[in-house]
Amino acid sequence: MKTAVRLQPIMHRARRCCGIPARESRGAEVNTEMTTQEVRLCGLLLREHFGEVVEKVAIQLLRNGAQNLRTIVHETGISADLVKKSLCVLVQHGACLFTPGRKGPGSPTEYRTFGDQILRILRYPRYIYTAKTLYGDTGELIIEELLQRGQMTMSGVVKTVADRLTQNMEEGQSVDYSEVVSAFSKLVETHFLQRCPPLGGGRTTERQTASGNPATPDAPAASKAPPAPESFPDCYKVPHVKLIGRGKRQFAGEDGEDQRNAKRARMDSEAHGDEGIYWQVNFERFHLHFRDQAIITAVANKLDQTSSEIVRTMLRMSEVTTSPTATCTKPLSANEIFRSLPASYNIARPILDQYLTLLVDDPMEFVGRAGESGGGMFVVNLHRALANLARATLESAVQERFGSRSARIFRLLLRKRHLEQKQVEDFAMIPAKEAKDMLYTLLSQNLVQLQEIPKTPDYAPSRTFYFYTVNQLPTARMLLQNCYKTVANLIDRRLFETKESKRLLEKSQRIEAILASLQASGAEPEQLTEVKEMITAPEKQQLDSLRLHVNKLDSAENQVDETIFLLESYINSTSASTS
Repeated sequence: MKTAVRLQPIMHRARRCCGIPARESRGAEVNTEMTTQEVRLCGLLLREHFGEVVEKVAIQLLRNGAQNLRTIVHETGISADLVKKSLCVLVQHGACLFTPGRKGPGSPTEYRTFGDQILRILRYPRYIYTAKTLYGDTGELIIEELLQRGQMTMSGVVKTVADRLTQNMEEGQSVDYSEVVSAFSKLVETHFLQRCPPLGGGRTTERQTASGNPATPDAPAASKAPPAPESFPDCYKVPHVKLIGRGKRQFAGEDGEDQRNAKRARMDSEAHGDEGIYWQVNFERFHLHFRDQAIITAVANKLDQTSSEIVRTMLRMSEVTTSPTATCTKPLSANEIFRSLPASYNIARPILDQYLTLLVDDPMEFVGRAGESGGGMFVVNLHRALANLARATLESAVQERFGSRSARIFRLLLRKRHLEQKQVEDFAMIPAKEAKDMLYTLLSQNLVQLQEIPKTPDYAPSRTFYFYTVNQLPTARMLLQNCYKTVANLIDRRLFETKESKRLLEKSQRIEAILASLQASGAEPEQLTEVKEMITAPEKQQLDSLRLHVNKLDSAENQVDETIFLLESYINSTSASTS
């Protein structure tokens, strides 16, 4: 099954889209300090996936902080009804939080947006592809459905995914609900899915609000921020769902959209035992998986496949016991690692000891020694691994932009910390004039900093030492902002390309729909050929060229997002380790 690389706009698919929302997003802390590049990227992502109205409302909140409904309507010039629906969409996807007004009891409810949650939309294709890799087509569709709708009940996810899988199977075949339930349970068991936090107001308040009754600041659901999902014991408890049956095939043109929505509403009204229990994607668990995969790949590239398998085993053993913000995993003995290695590798115990020693002695220090009991205690240095990966990313960026000699100087300053200009020339073995030009170029781009150490208080140049240095953390933050700008430019370009060929794309989609309908009805080959010839040769060439450009832009977005993830992980890990 083809992996969905880009989600279609899904504003119309969000549930409870009318009235003021009476649910709060997860987390009480709101990060309002967003740069211009982050706000621009958030706007482009929201426009592509939810439409221009939602984009305008979210950008208003990102730029101005918490605002009440009347202020949002006045500032954006959008009708109150559309603003309510936009806020509901943002709340449904965890990108908006509402709280009682700051002016005291009786003041209007205020809304805030989560920029970090919006930026995760960029990583949706990667979440979906990871689920497909780990759990097959069923896992892929479960994650895709939850990403598209934000929150869903387990029964709703199972029915929808079973129907979609059945739709792509041969005539007469279908998927049993139990197969989807099994895949859903595995995703919950490995913490890729989690329950939405319980709210004090219950679902009754939410239904009343969705039907048009305004939510008041005194409502229990809006009185305080909900707890984090992991803070209550049933976060990963799968309810007993009463689902018996198989997926149903939906034929094109069988029902109108209104009739299908009415059928879906009747199905949702049936009792399955999980009413009021909503599920969402656990993004942090995906991020931990991405981090571990980056470390394993780096070890494989630096040493060999066997070393990476040893590190993979250590990370897998410590998944449950290690905190997401920990700088290293819990200590593991060599005996435990030996027993947990895959049998297919057939590594003898003396060979394992040699590999562990090699990993500990490696300058990258992905693995560290924590004791001598049990044949030796070992840990995976998560923070140090991320720091090394971020440093390699910075070095690669400098080399691509300024050449190998500038990268040599940059790498030298990273390792030596502080060097004078003459020392840089000698250590890098670069002529004085070239080294001076490269240093000043890097200095002008804020990749290198100049530190002055005076001998006397008057800061006289003749009595002052001038040292060049590289501060890795600020440099990583600067490169991260450049990556945000790059992704925004790529999205802008892709939107421009598709807009220029909008009519041709619509014509191609109409013809594909006609072909699918004819094939389903068993049309003659001559009819199919006649329909295909409705697209002329120049138009087909233009479509192929457009698809090639869009695929390149999509691929570039995904590659830049990998860099964004590494830099974000390093910055967050540094903040956690210093706090």
